[in-house]
Amino acid sequence: MVGMRDVAKAAGVSLSTVSLVVNNTGYVSADMRAKVESAMRQLNYIPNELARNLYRNRTNTIGVIMPTIAHPFFSTLTAHLQREFAARDLKTLLCSTADTDKGESEYIDMLQRHMMDGIIMAAHTEHPADYWTSIHRPIVAFDRTLGEGVPVVRSDHEQGGRLIARQLIDSGARHVVLVGGPRSQFAEGTTFPTIRYHLTVERLLAEAGIACDYVEAGTVADIAAHEATACAIFEQYPDVDAIVGSDVVASVALQEASRRGIEVPADLQVIAYDGTLMAETAGKRLTAIRQDFPAIAAALAVRMDSQIAADGGPASPSKNDSASDVDTQPTPEEVIPVALIPGETTR
Repeated sequence: MVGMRDVAKAAGVSLSTVSLVVNNTGYVSADMRAKVESAMRQLNYIPNELARNLYRNRTNTIGVIMPTIAHPFFSTLTAHLQREFAARDLKTLLCSTADTDKGESEYIDMLQRHMMDGIIMAAHTEHPADYWTSIHRPIVAFDRTLGEGVPVVRSDHEQGGRLIARQLIDSGARHVVLVGGPRSQFAEGTTFPTIRYHLTVERLLAEAGIACDYVEAGTVADIAAHEATACAIFEQYPDVDAIVGSDVVASVALQEASRRGIEVPADLQVIAYDGTLMAETAGKRLTAIRQDFPAIAAALAVRMDSQIAADGGPASPSKNDSASDVDTQPTPEEVIPVALIPGETTR
């Protein structure tokens, strides 16, 4: 097998010069670099990626922890993250906590042993804040608060709530049912920013004198519970004239309304929150609050670059980012705007 010593001998340069060229570290004159690269081509030398990563203290692997990829929101976000990291020559190692027997602890152990460069944390965790801040390795949170010093990227859920409330108020809704996760997540000090859209809708509808009920549908990983809840709404609230929930909830509610002969949107408005492909394939195109998946993935990647650079490793290059993107320290929390995408299920 051809090694760097063979390349050095063929190029007539030192082994350290070949190392600098292969690892792209330090200064090498254009003449020397040309000699080394010519020798590499002649000898068909292929750099040992593992050895090069060890030299650079990098694995070029980012762990992505999701609660489940069965839910369309998290599968869509995962796809965009993989695409974003691939553009930066980074591999993605996926952990779906609800779909496997192992949780995030295994990934944290791998991170601490430098078997991956960083972790995107997008799943629920019961660890206290000091657990995450004590790891002292690159971690970026999505849509949850892990503790001071851990950067967060989230959607503007308050804006999403305002857009939903305005649509319902302007269209003359009288009784709205919101569907979401366990109400216990709404406690003071919650780590779930997503509750803000529910709270915003409730507040604005109350101010407008519109009845609003909240229905729990289990955890985000319990898809069956979300589907069952969407069907049960019609029995529990026979006068409901607007339903707001995830793409899953909204799609099932739309189908159940059709089975019951309820006209949408004349008698019932349905608004989805997420805006995945599911919102466009539910039978009618759902009116939806669309979270900006490309912008979320890009923001998470930029913050991961910054965290890795601060950890002592080189930030990963990206064909979409300028050098200033990783040289400046981003704010602890980045809020990504959402948009109301009109469909066929609102008036």
